[in-house]
Amino acid sequence: MTGEQPLYERDPEAWQAHLAEGNRIQPRKRVGADVIFRDQAGNVLIVEPRYKPGWDLPGGMAEANEPPLAAAAREVAEELGLIWIGGRLLVLDWVAPHGPWDDSLMFVFDGGVLTAAEQQAIETDDEELASHAFVAADLAQARVGPRLARRLAAALRAVASGETVYLQDGATAESVTPSR
Repeated sequence: MTGEQPLYERDPEAWQAHLAEGNRIQPRKRVGADVIFRDQAGNVLIVEPRYKPGWDLPGGMAEANEPPLAAAAREVAEELGLIWIGGRLLVLDWVAPHGPWDDSLMFVFDGGVLTAAEQQAIETDDEELASHAFVAADLAQARVGPRLARRLAAALRAVASGETVYLQDGATAESVTPSR
């Protein structure tokens, strides 16, 4: 030990440059944020995107430096024309690399139960969405892809239990084998 001051005390500008370089070379993760809205009968709102096959939950990808909750609120406004100020986090799902995509973090928030007036006020973005529907949970899970179906099932369990669930590729942490 030389007794020399650490870099962050000795040269704050050099320390900031060191941190900036670390930030530049660190891996980045994509972040997505979806919202689960329900009607009074417990049906789930799903949307049919024009830009990909299958059905999805309202929501989408966060922009650079955008908090997940803000991304969800922005996407709900863009896709459905609804002003939604946020809700409880239900699920955080780490999604493994697949196809051309790197790994990502997917957040699912509780949008609550929409009133009849809120449901009638939904105006889907014609360029992005072909349609939307409130359907029973099992039908919603059948219409979305397998990965999202697992996330949706976990989110609905989280609504009922009041807990927040962590998943890895749609599987609960208890069923995940650590990699070595």
